[in-house]
Amino acid sequence: MPLAIEDYALIGDCHTAALVGRDGSIDWLCFPRFDSGACFAALLGQPGHGRWLIAPAAEVRGVRRKYRPGTLILETEFETDEGAVRVIDCMPLSDERWDVLRIVEGVRGSVAMRMELIVRFDYGSIVPWVRRPDDTLLLTAGPDTLELHTLVQVHGENMKTVAEFSVGKGERIPFSLNYRLSHEATQQAMDAEQTLRDCEKAWRKWSGRCTYKGRWREAMVRSLITLKALTFAPTGGIVAAPTTSLPEQPGGVRNWDYRYCWLRDATFTLNALLLAGYREEAVAWREWLLRAVAGSPDDLQILYGVTGERRLEETELGWLPGYGGAAPVRVGNAASKQFQLDVYGEVMDTLHLARAAGLAPEPAAWSIQVALLQFLESNWREPDEGIWEIRGPRRQFTHSKVMAWVAFDRALKDAQTYGLDAPLERWRQVRDAIHAQVCAQGYDARRNTFVQSYGSPHLDASLLLISQVGFLPPDDPRVLGTVAAIERNLVVDGLVLRYSTATDVDALPAGEGAFLPCSFWLADNLVLSGRRAEGEALFERLLALRNDLGLLAEEYDPRAQRMLGNFPQALTHMALIHTAHLLSVPEQHARRASEKGERPAAVTQAS
Repeated sequence: MPLAIEDYALIGDCHTAALVGRDGSIDWLCFPRFDSGACFAALLGQPGHGRWLIAPAAEVRGVRRKYRPGTLILETEFETDEGAVRVIDCMPLSDERWDVLRIVEGVRGSVAMRMELIVRFDYGSIVPWVRRPDDTLLLTAGPDTLELHTLVQVHGENMKTVAEFSVGKGERIPFSLNYRLSHEATQQAMDAEQTLRDCEKAWRKWSGRCTYKGRWREAMVRSLITLKALTFAPTGGIVAAPTTSLPEQPGGVRNWDYRYCWLRDATFTLNALLLAGYREEAVAWREWLLRAVAGSPDDLQILYGVTGERRLEETELGWLPGYGGAAPVRVGNAASKQFQLDVYGEVMDTLHLARAAGLAPEPAAWSIQVALLQFLESNWREPDEGIWEIRGPRRQFTHSKVMAWVAFDRALKDAQTYGLDAPLERWRQVRDAIHAQVCAQGYDARRNTFVQSYGSPHLDASLLLISQVGFLPPDDPRVLGTVAAIERNLVVDGLVLRYSTATDVDALPAGEGAFLPCSFWLADNLVLSGRRAEGEALFERLLALRNDLGLLAEEYDPRAQRMLGNFPQALTHMALIHTAHLLSVPEQHARRASEKGERPAAVTQAS
């Protein structure tokens, strides 16, 4: 059986990332960037498909692990009968090369260790040519080469590279794995100790910029570091997660590739960065957004590659069995071709927030916004696939219409506040028409709740955003009724489902875990509606679900008490940051934000 998802740690270098297991194995690594096919580990815990294990050779009695404070440097300490040993893992921050550094440190006694390196390029499908012309082990296949640098003697064994060695108290033995294109010259081995010191210094400097001083600073800083690690530094794009095909349903087919940048996360991303004082990163994200959406408005996608790529064709990798038997394993994401109205609102809301926060204006932004609104003005009445990227027929999703309203509402506010040229009266009429339609057709007066789509009996957790985007105030009876209905019908063991998968909403088999971002959204609604104690209790419950390193996946199975979905999930950590901030400001500030028709935390920050 593979390790549980929560048994993994994240390390990264702001170009790509790796997952390190509690057992000392690196089971997922894509060089040189998140969505590269040149990964040496195909999927978590798949024997023979890529792994780099460094661990005691004898039975392990106990494992303790932690991040060095304020960094993404992982320390895993193994206890054995012979003594104790620590493995220090990091990916050095560099714009010039890509490495994984592992240092084995003796803590107590003398411990026999074993290293196993299995490299399989292109998602486990290609066995490399392995050679050792000098002190460097080279593993090459086509355009890709990995270089293993170590002073320990290694040898081949059953199509893998292995080493046996011992480490005594105070000894430190480094290993580094470097990626380069195969036609380039061999890289020089790094100074491991100096590289580690530089890496720690850089992370501490970055995390020390966090301006949040509230009660949940530790959780917020860890979430911010996670978001930073999911950032592709050359462009500012932030991926939804560093993995693909970790299942939302154990053994099921809800397995998607999340190594891309979603527009639906845009406002959440910018808000999270600004709330903690990371303006440079916020500007970089805004610039990525503007580059990605530039072009014809009817070509707008819901997700893009880290450099803004649009061709993200979905492919199934039939030779991989999938994590825990969950198949198919997918690369690429067919949702990139879906039509989702809500992304227009997310783009407008993001750029509105950037202006409200005082980010340096981008001259091209307004012309792009006007073009997008011209398209939306003619198409907001159309059905779409919705926020959850339903793989079924298009519908008139209520949340999509609410976000179309947000698009015009934010554009009107910006035009009036900053003197931007705009057809104010026409946009105002469209905004009001959307609002009236949603209240008439997206609301079930008999049940006193908004519904998933027009005329549908089903609920949807995205409706929890109605008050947070300012469509209606949080104490509006229709909002309160919706929250109550969701609490009755979509909450399992205190956590929120996205929607009932047992319905005919999508074409996939029923069953998935509770969606953690939606659970944070419920906490936000409780706080904003005057149920602060309940909101805080739910927030603490969600914090308790983090693994021992403070990381969260996309979903959680409350019955099996296990994480589900791609890991770690950016949207979950963004939602955590938002709720922590909301709970840390005076209630009247949050109320004032709602009265302005804004996302509460965003306006509180910008005020």
